[in-house]
Amino acid sequence: MTDAVRRHDPSVRGFASDNYAGVHPEVLAALALANGGHQIAYGEDDYTVHLQDVFRRHFGPRAEAFPVFNGTGANVVALQSLLPRWGAVIAAESAHINVDECGAPEKVAGIKLLTVPTPDGKLTPELIDRQAFGWGDEHRAQPLAVSITQSTELGTLYTADEIRAICDHAHERGMLVHVDGSRMANAAASLNLPLRAFTTDAGVDVLSFGGTKNGLLLGEAVVVLNPDAVRNILYLRKMSMQLASKMRFISVQFEALLGGDLWLRSAGHANAMARRLEAAVREVDGVTLVRPVQANAVFALLPREVSERLQKRYRFYFWNEHTGEVRWMAAFDTTEADIDAFAAAIREEMAKQQ
Repeated sequence: MTDAVRRHDPSVRGFASDNYAGVHPEVLAALALANGGHQIAYGEDDYTVHLQDVFRRHFGPRAEAFPVFNGTGANVVALQSLLPRWGAVIAAESAHINVDECGAPEKVAGIKLLTVPTPDGKLTPELIDRQAFGWGDEHRAQPLAVSITQSTELGTLYTADEIRAICDHAHERGMLVHVDGSRMANAAASLNLPLRAFTTDAGVDVLSFGGTKNGLLLGEAVVVLNPDAVRNILYLRKMSMQLASKMRFISVQFEALLGGDLWLRSAGHANAMARRLEAAVREVDGVTLVRPVQANAVFALLPREVSERLQKRYRFYFWNEHTGEVRWMAAFDTTEADIDAFAAAIREEMAKQQ
């Protein structure tokens, strides 16, 4: 017997984050499969060894995956592996590494962030050049890497050609390229492209691959695509407190996710639910969709008092406190009924404003 009791209502759904969702049943089954008996700790287990083949099927024969605990850890380890102590990384002002990681890239990794305002969360070669200067100037942190997010923090997507243009531009200037891919599966599902088409084949050097937002219990992975670009990643992972002792339980989750099509089914479903929500609220008077819905996020503008009343019924966040813009996220387990009920609540609350 166990003393644990269920302390939440599993029928309650929200739209605040895809991190709110539970663990996909197929991932839970994989965790149980990996349990029992003894396996070598710290990544020498059979599951982590096999995981390399799984990632190489998606990203190419030179790819190497390093499982970590979380997305911030993945970004910190990945960026440290690309840069010397005097190195800086160019990123969008809205990048997760800039606004949502409590300064970890700067405080833990000691990396200077050179940010650029963007209208849609996406960098371009021209925007990169606003910060890509000062090489050889001992007074300036050296811009030696570019970091982009796919899909972006604003729910937008880079095409494969756009990423290729960024990589070509960065490499011509002696910079390396990192991709924060916490929702990379959602991007692939929306673009209808294999993962390597906008990473390995586009020239990306290293990426942070997300699992938690797509149905894992915990776990992300630093995926090295260009081994010549990184240094000392094994030591950096340990020093950054991202080396799991029982790593088999992270690795087997990724095997469940990427070994078949679970990653694509889950991400595609989340995207479809976001599009359903977009369609449901598009014609509601007083609701303005402010960004294109390209992955699993919907950004909208509506009266603050309406949003505050809605928040008493469903969890979601204000994206911009000043303008009142909100963000609604769909997850792998969001249902059509969830979307329809939320859309009905939006219509009800808006009707009270008339």
